[in-house]
Amino acid sequence: MKGLSRMRLSRQSPGRRLTSSGLEPSQRLLAGLAVLFTILVAGTTGYVLLGLDVLDGLYQTVITISTVGYGDPEGVGGRYQLFTIGLILLGTGTSLYTIGVVIEMLFEGRLDDQFRRRRMQRSIDNLSGHSVICGYGQVGRAIAAAMDDGGTEVVVIDRDPDIIADDLFLIPGDATNDRTLRDAGIERAKSMVLALDSDVDNLYVALSARSLCPGLFIVARANSAGAVPKLHQAGANRVINPHQIGGSRMAAIALRPGVAGYFEEVLRRTDQDVRLLEHRIPEGSHFVGRPLSELELTQRTGCGMLAIHRGGRWLTNPQGGHQLAANDELVVLGTDEQLSLALALFESESPSGV
Repeated sequence: MKGLSRMRLSRQSPGRRLTSSGLEPSQRLLAGLAVLFTILVAGTTGYVLLGLDVLDGLYQTVITISTVGYGDPEGVGGRYQLFTIGLILLGTGTSLYTIGVVIEMLFEGRLDDQFRRRRMQRSIDNLSGHSVICGYGQVGRAIAAAMDDGGTEVVVIDRDPDIIADDLFLIPGDATNDRTLRDAGIERAKSMVLALDSDVDNLYVALSARSLCPGLFIVARANSAGAVPKLHQAGANRVINPHQIGGSRMAAIALRPGVAGYFEEVLRRTDQDVRLLEHRIPEGSHFVGRPLSELELTQRTGCGMLAIHRGGRWLTNPQGGHQLAANDELVVLGTDEQLSLALALFESESPSGV
């Protein structure tokens, strides 16, 4: 795998299970420690008010709630004994509860899992230009596999308690929660794919992601035709209906099996001799306002220009007299070596060549 070391994480792992109270073990441990600290402070304060100094009060509190006990100081009265009884009832139970949570986490491996999750989160925090996939069902798995094969770092968000994502960064949680999106590094991501089963969830996440990262490229899944315009309005750059696309692809294969098979191989396979490259001409490029012929793409690189996307429209097989404009998206076909030359040509500082 490229980039940072990845790890496998399951939401069904012990460190992620919730108790009947709805709290994770780490949260229960923090709660127990907080109550225990409060009792230590309250017990010490109480003994000081009953006549002991601070150190003696702390010492008496610790030996009381730990059930060690060395006997009461001489000359204590009823108020001292009543206070000690109350401290035993409250403090002993709290200390035993906290110790029990620690033992439970150690014996069931939850503490180790917590550390693994934190290491993985630190790795995700170092990612930039990655892709976030919301939903790891059949569609999400296919998307993640294709992106991973293409060398793109992928962070998956899913709330299914039984999910296991091998060799991928996984954030177990609800994608409709802004905190979960931030944990996935949404502000540093290049793109996001919404592959949740619910159109409502996809719509909500699109709104949240667009507000958190205005420049993010969002591709959304639509399960019904009526959801397509709503997802566009919510901020999705592209909306795909898998059922419609699947039907169209099957029809294309049936009608033109050779052509459809060729483009499917070019788009999906990573071991082919030829690939497709998409490049956007930025503002201020020296190619803006010049005819396509001045690019001399085929002569310099051996690549072929398939199409140019501008303003929502596609120009297929553009001719040399076509004038290039800022934000034109060029689709180029060639080998890896040819595409490297083409990318260097597009990013060159003068129209004179690579």
